[in-house]
Amino acid sequence: MTATTMMDAKDIATEVLSVLGQGRQIAPFSSRDPAFSLDEAYRVTPIVRQMREARGEKVLGRKIGFTNSTIWAQYNVNGPIWGYMYDRTVRNLDDIGGIASLAKLTDPRIEPEIVFGLSAAPDAAMDERELLSCIDWLALGYEVVQSIYPDWKFAASDTVAAFGLHGEMLIGERHQVSGGFETWLNQLSSFYVELACNNAVVDRGHARNVLGGPLSALRHFVGVLAKDDLNPGLAAGEIVTTGTLTRAMPIKPGETWTTTVSGIPLASIGVRFS
Repeated sequence: MTATTMMDAKDIATEVLSVLGQGRQIAPFSSRDPAFSLDEAYRVTPIVRQMREARGEKVLGRKIGFTNSTIWAQYNVNGPIWGYMYDRTVRNLDDIGGIASLAKLTDPRIEPEIVFGLSAAPDAAMDERELLSCIDWLALGYEVVQSIYPDWKFAASDTVAAFGLHGEMLIGERHQVSGGFETWLNQLSSFYVELACNNAVVDRGHARNVLGGPLSALRHFVGVLAKDDLNPGLAAGEIVTTGTLTRAMPIKPGETWTTTVSGIPLASIGVRFS
């Protein structure tokens, strides 16, 4: 495979969808063609979206991945990526009773993240305070990521082709953003987070881990989409999750994970995996 044509992109989209939810893994596309680039991978993104929508799925928003530069070396990446989230992959923790199944996910890992619900379409010219005015609510949540590639070995372009590694989004209590913008701005760049498994703390993180703060991650993403000729910008009503605040930790059935934050008034969250 040389430079990815639309037919090549469709073949890639078909292959990644063929293993979604099947517990199977495939060789990274970059191992088959070292020239497989991020630009080519983002040509796969709208085709995967079209295919998923054709089978009844609805886009609810986007995930921004690899905003946490402290884990770039671990995954052999050097910048953020993104992918879509769907109505079949986004859940409120309250709605599922705090219990989530891992049955259809491949080699899953858990990531505590800040999630935004947009009330207006953001613009690339906006600063972080202006971006905050586009946010209806925010919450602490878990993105459960997965790898359709063995041993979590891939290039950044492979992760984009594979749905941005998105498996499932589990959202905690939603907090309305109305007024108090200066307080929110300060808190969103300075809070701490603690991640625990079965009551034992396994990692800690800070707001600044995600490109300086979740609003900074959102601002970066809006700028990326403004230069994208194939994929649309963010719209009112979309949900955006801004990247893991800690390391992405392997998970398995029977474990209970909890996350608490300090420095920002967000409810703690917990999930038990089955």
